[in-house]
Amino acid sequence: MLEVDNLSVSYGIIPALHDISFNVKQNEIVTLLGSNGTGKSTILNSIQGFMKCPVGRIIFQDQPIQNLPPHKIVDMGIVQVPEGSKAFPYMTVKENLLLGAYRSNSWKKRKETLEYVYSLYPILKERSNQTARLLSGGEQQMLKIGRGLMSNPRLMMVDEPSIGLAPLIVDAVYETLAKLRDSGLTILLTEQNALRALQLANRGYILQEGRVILEDKAENLMKNDLVRKAYLGR
Repeated sequence: MLEVDNLSVSYGIIPALHDISFNVKQNEIVTLLGSNGTGKSTILNSIQGFMKCPVGRIIFQDQPIQNLPPHKIVDMGIVQVPEGSKAFPYMTVKENLLLGAYRSNSWKKRKETLEYVYSLYPILKERSNQTARLLSGGEQQMLKIGRGLMSNPRLMMVDEPSIGLAPLIVDAVYETLAKLRDSGLTILLTEQNALRALQLANRGYILQEGRVILEDKAENLMKNDLVRKAYLGR
């Protein structure tokens, strides 16, 4: 479904990604793992069209998408759920969700999709008329995932979903991601919580200093000595 081939990206004169290559197949979860500053978010921003990609290719469903504007990439079926608190605080929960459906094709299905999001996260329906700033951190994460789903994506990119959340909330977020995969959604996930990500993912890529240094099935990565020592504390 998605292929990134020899992608190199810089912030001005400072290199951020070096010849990054990986792929994501339909109906699987692939995780990009690494500590802060390894380039995980830069990869997602490059795929979504927020960063220029002078070197390398990004292919989505057999079409090159590198350097397309972000709204065109959303139209093609890719949506990013950003890291941190990115809800619009003074808009209601429902208004935040409807923003995710602003593209024409998604807007036509907004009522049906909204009910689907509410079925995944009943708390969002209960609080649909509250402003987003009143939500807890976990509820805001649910809101961001719900907003992403409102665009009816084929590929959802989720950036660091466990940061700052209590373990029980992380469990709920990951359960939802598993349900979404089972329903046919393809997911590209970045995480620092390597154990949780590998327990969920089909495959994983380990990043270090803007390079892919290791790739394998998730179950094999959990047994890998380098991964166990560096990321699993074992």
